[in-house]
Amino acid sequence: MDKSKQDSRKEQILSAALKVIVEKGYHGSRMDDIVKASNLSKGAIYWYYKSKKEVYLSLVNYWVANYSVVLNHIVEEDIPASDQLRELFHYFNQQYENNPTVFKALVEFWSMAARDMDFKEKFQQVYTEFTLLLEGILSHGVNNGEFKDINIRIAALSIMVNIEATNWFTLFDTHGVTAREYMDTLIEFILAGLKKKTQEGEN
Repeated sequence: MDKSKQDSRKEQILSAALKVIVEKGYHGSRMDDIVKASNLSKGAIYWYYKSKKEVYLSLVNYWVANYSVVLNHIVEEDIPASDQLRELFHYFNQQYENNPTVFKALVEFWSMAARDMDFKEKFQQVYTEFTLLLEGILSHGVNNGEFKDINIRIAALSIMVNIEATNWFTLFDTHGVTAREYMDTLIEFILAGLKKKTQEGEN
């Protein structure tokens, strides 16, 4: 089987795994559930993955690989740091609106990270890389005089935590507030706090 066919088959399996974990949770799901949702044979699933844990860890890797392409492109753009942050928030808005089940699944993975060392290490790596990406944007803004002299690490962690709060919208009644309204308002609050006073009226 050529690589493109293998990649397509893996995407089919991971798509099924996403559906299963959202519906049944990690502990309530079995490999047989993933087999059924994928419309593939059990042998086809086990050819790629030996356990449901391996499937779900691979699902995290799949998300990271796909998200990283866009996020790294945003950081590499030769634009002001404030615009990079806006693009980043816009991207997460689009991802939420296109597939909110991913954000719902993240809640289940958070729970797993509290109990399973493999999931904890996986998400520690993911969040470390994302924090470094945010730190790069913030450092860019400070170095070019756009942002105040701030604690880069604390600011990056604060932004990351607020983006993660999007998961709230997959779980609870938000009383008419949409995720997009939340994110659009949030980024303006963040930028108001980051920008130097001479730039508060800009953008």
